[in-house]
Amino acid sequence: MRIRIDQEKCQGHGRCYDLAPQLIEPDEIGNGRELHDGLVPADLEALARRAAANCPEQAVLVEEDA
Repeated sequence: MRIRIDQEKCQGHGRCYDLAPQLIEPDEIGNGRELHDGLVPADLEALARRAAANCPEQAVLVEEDA
């Protein structure tokens, strides 16, 4: 699984990095930025989905492995 932030949609609400600081950090202007090239360890997959579900702009994208 990977997590990705759509920078075109992100408005810097900060919910993603508040909910999933192991996966996402704020950039210099407060928008979310993926950590670890967006790779999500198996034990953090639920956290990635929670961050995506709580983004008001739907800018947090979870990409399941094929």
